[in-house]
Amino acid sequence: MIPRFKPDLDLQEIIAALTPPHKDDVERFEQAFAEKMEQRHAIAFPYGRTGLMLLLEAMGLKGKEVICPAYTCVVVPHAIVFSGNTPVFVDCEEGGFNMDLNLVPEVITSNTGAIIATSIFGYPVDLDKLDSLRNKYPHIKIIQDCAHSFAAKWKGRHVQKAGDAAIFGLNISKIITSIFGGMVTTDNDELADKLRRLRNERLKSASLMKSLRRLLYLLAVYPAFWKPIYGIIYRMERAGLLNKFVKYYNENIIDMPKDYLQAMSKLEARVGIVQTQKYDKVVSMRIQKAFEWYENLQNENDIKLPPMVDGATYSHFVCIANDRKAVMEKWRKKGIQLGQIIEYCIPYMKAYSKYRVKEFPFALKYSNTTVNFPLGK
Repeated sequence: MIPRFKPDLDLQEIIAALTPPHKDDVERFEQAFAEKMEQRHAIAFPYGRTGLMLLLEAMGLKGKEVICPAYTCVVVPHAIVFSGNTPVFVDCEEGGFNMDLNLVPEVITSNTGAIIATSIFGYPVDLDKLDSLRNKYPHIKIIQDCAHSFAAKWKGRHVQKAGDAAIFGLNISKIITSIFGGMVTTDNDELADKLRRLRNERLKSASLMKSLRRLLYLLAVYPAFWKPIYGIIYRMERAGLLNKFVKYYNENIIDMPKDYLQAMSKLEARVGIVQTQKYDKVVSMRIQKAFEWYENLQNENDIKLPPMVDGATYSHFVCIANDRKAVMEKWRKKGIQLGQIIEYCIPYMKAYSKYRVKEFPFALKYSNTTVNFPLGK
């Protein structure tokens, strides 16, 4: 069985994890990440959602409305709520998965504090439209959500640089990983200083137990993706026996991980440095495999292929299925596991029902029809 995703890990990450810690491991990871993303600052966090929560606070936003996609990872509005702000949802654009920026002016009010522009699945957000919004509403902060789109480009421009700051997720399913973890990048010196101060004030140092858990997690990943064992894991996952470990949300509650205020460990940072060095190779491979899928799936009548966009980094190769269950079963029989990366539309989740004041037809459609084909090595 070819897994729906497979992290690009080898012996280098194990060596890095087992290397004795240095005082500046996290700082070295931040520097390496900032250089790779071509930004002045990178600030590390235990999770991307922790970074977003404290970024909103560093921007002076509290009691404000924060605009975000209705179709995105649910941890984004979780962080907005935990920061003391209110999420305002916008539907997807027709023919694409990103938030429809043409609809954003309809929800802007005198209390709007920020717009989170997500480049979902590696597809770069339309920076021309985003520039128009910035020019019309210069007081509103722009945050690029690059959890799926490390260094994606719109007409040659890096999306992470086209805003006040950008957020990245670094868990094991992302393009590159630090086991868990997240990063905020910015070219704004003052904002970076505020965010570092907040992080140092609010976050506890990573405990020895946390580092040990991260090491055990990393070591468990290698055999988990070994073909004979993955077959067993896959069957357990299908039976729902692994939901406690693989499901990252509960649609009834708004929450954060128990250790969301415990800083990134040095062990994670060392793994992150190795992964950052691999970035160019990993992204090149994913783009190549996305094009291969695009060519190989041309005659599949039960799915609609995604657009092939110049500058996309393809965290996932996502198609629209006429019958998602049937398509997933068809490819399972061929020995290929398909994934459902975002199988919900956030305003329709019980925890967010009070924030839904309109309908979100495209986001709802994607939540019920998208499947992603594997891009791992």
